[in-house]
Amino acid sequence: MTFTPKSRRNPEPRPATPPPRPRRTAAMRRALPGLALAALGLGVSEAVHGLLPAVPTLTAAVVLGVAAAHLPGVRTFVRGRGQAGLSAAGKRLMRLGIVLLGLKLSLGDVLGLGWSTVAMVVAVVLATFFGTRWLGRRLGLSGDQPLLVATGYAICGASAIGAVSGALGRDEDTEEGRRHASDVAASVALVTLCGTLAIAVLPLLRAPLGLDALQFGRWVGAGVHDVGQVVATAQTSGPEALGEAVMVKLIRVVLLAPLVAGVSLARRRRARSPEADGTAHAGDRQPALVPLFVLGFLAMIGARSTGQLPAGVLDAADTAQGLLLAAALFGLGSAVHLPTLARSGGRTAALGLGSWIIIASVSYLGVWLTT
Repeated sequence: MTFTPKSRRNPEPRPATPPPRPRRTAAMRRALPGLALAALGLGVSEAVHGLLPAVPTLTAAVVLGVAAAHLPGVRTFVRGRGQAGLSAAGKRLMRLGIVLLGLKLSLGDVLGLGWSTVAMVVAVVLATFFGTRWLGRRLGLSGDQPLLVATGYAICGASAIGAVSGALGRDEDTEEGRRHASDVAASVALVTLCGTLAIAVLPLLRAPLGLDALQFGRWVGAGVHDVGQVVATAQTSGPEALGEAVMVKLIRVVLLAPLVAGVSLARRRRARSPEADGTAHAGDRQPALVPLFVLGFLAMIGARSTGQLPAGVLDAADTAQGLLLAAALFGLGSAVHLPTLARSGGRTAALGLGSWIIIASVSYLGVWLTT
């Protein structure tokens, strides 16, 4: 029998090492100053909309975010202590807003428009998406901007840009990630500007183009970017135009999920062969095929389609979605660096104008063919 010393049989317990500081807690503390500024920007945006109802809250939020990034004194905070929180607002709050956007949709209402209208909207989305990407490459725009602008024009403005941005999985700590954040902000600003101009321009074109109320509503729903901008534009022609516009617009919103999944799949394929086109980067994360927030978006559509949700819940979700998107757009606007944007401003403006012409023309043709 082997004798084992007592010291070896009952070793003294080692002193427990203190647990490392939770990363999430530290990240939240770093984000608080920027989130507070985003909340302040949200409040000011709501005030601007209250004083000037013609200025949508989302548009005011983008403009105020850009202004904050360039005002002396404030810009130091935006690029320093506030950067982490503003970045979190632009990404995470945007995703929550997109999830709640699903509660605006009911599959029964969408399908009630008829398959010809659904097919028309799908054709408009595809033509706008691929046409804008092609035009962006021809104009020599680099980075993710052609893809982001194409998504914003084709689907639902800033919400779609935020969704595709999240699906790309760019690493914010790399130079490529910071350039991507600037592309997102510039794309949001461009799409928001064009959508806001549509509120004034499209009603003037109704009579020259020979559109009745139903046709005008469908044209607006198929060709204007943000849901709020669709409502503001279509209501100028009465309740029939407004109802048609909103339903056609919601078909486009339904297409957000398959488009994001397609972008994610294409990116995964490029990541496996980066030498193919040079668009994969070592610092980037591998995106999920269907991001979690898109699954949440689809789940909300399913919940709304049951018809069991109380009106109060839907109203509260609609208010929360607007607040989340406004705070997110303030965060995105704060990432815009105007001197950098100005260097490609002419080409970016040309892309926006070209994409606007594409979606307006294709949707006008589609409305005439299906009504």
